Amino acid sequence: MQLLVAGLVIFLGIHLVPALPALRASVMKGSGEARYKGVFSLLSAAGLVLIVWGYAIAPRGPQWLLPSELARQAAPFVVTLSLILLAAANMRTHIRRALRHPMLIGVGLWSATHLLANGHAKATLLFGAFLAYAAIDLASAAARGARKDFQPKALHDAIAVGSGLVLGLLVMAFHRQIFGIPVVRWGF
Repeated sequence: MQLLVAGLVIFLGIHLVPALPALRASVMKGSGEARYKGVFSLLSAAGLVLIVWGYAIAPRGPQWLLPSELARQAAPFVVTLSLILLAAANMRTHIRRALRHPMLIGVGLWSATHLLANGHAKATLLFGAFLAYAAIDLASAAARGARKDFQPKALHDAIAVGSGLVLGLLVMAFHRQIFGIPVVRWGF
């Protein structure tokens, strides 16, 4: 469980730096934007590797929360919506303009659904940490008034929805192979 915790601290810690504008500005001033982005990327990758590796080898641990059957049944749909929101966050979509922070909302939906559907120690730690991150960063972004102005394009919405749906279907189909847990009857 130590690798999982270390990965979460590194990955989520570096992702919370933008939520602290004074710290981010100080780091960027001292190191320059290119170096800041490089270190950010390297630490993000290292944290993600530790999260995946740590989760894979950690024992399930005790049941901390009672799993919700409703969350299990809703998970394929909610996760697909989350994937659409993640895609929309990186394009000039009407979705992004309306929601302002679709990535954080998507991460929040993904993590909350998985948190409610599982409940064992390592899942509670993983999904609870991501849910807390999404809530903190969303509150920070709202307080800072963080948003980018852009002209949305309907094509980008179509691409976000289409790619989110395709990726959602792939995750459903291969969830058993990748994560060891079937989420749909027709999966592999």
